Amino acid sequence: MLIETLSPGIRLVQPRSFAGLMTLYAANYASLRQLLGNLHQLPATLISHSPSDLRIYLTLGERSRYTTCLRMTYRLNVAGRASDSPDLELRIYHDARLAEAVSCSDSPRVVRPGAPVSRARCELAQRWTLNMLLRKWLEHCLDHQHRFGEALAVHAGGT
Repeated sequence: MLIETLSPGIRLVQPRSFAGLMTLYAANYASLRQLLGNLHQLPATLISHSPSDLRIYLTLGERSRYTTCLRMTYRLNVAGRASDSPDLELRIYHDARLAEAVSCSDSPRVVRPGAPVSRARCELAQRWTLNMLLRKWLEHCLDHQHRFGEALAVHAGGT
């Protein structure tokens, strides 16, 4: 069960439900705010360093008054080749205070092809899985003291 705190009480939210997914989006937004600070004033590229984890790279995409799109990834060296994994595309909804993982280059399939599941249920399951991945990664980032900031911004001439 997920717990959503609302004034004046607490409401239990069923996992893998629409309400649960919205609660997950809200938790992801709160964690991104902790990591990134002001989500409206981010530079185009950021790198986070941690004393106990790999660097995380953020690249901003489309930005408007109400939404910001970005990519979040580790840059791994696999057999001498650079590999971005996980390579998450995020959409932040500023007015609603929600953050959604919308795609991942190496995301697992939740439902077997040909399985008798409604399209809506399949979409909900895919979004749940992708956003739980984001949730766990953001918790990991906070646990490992990742911090993104202006001082860590990558400028055109540097790395």
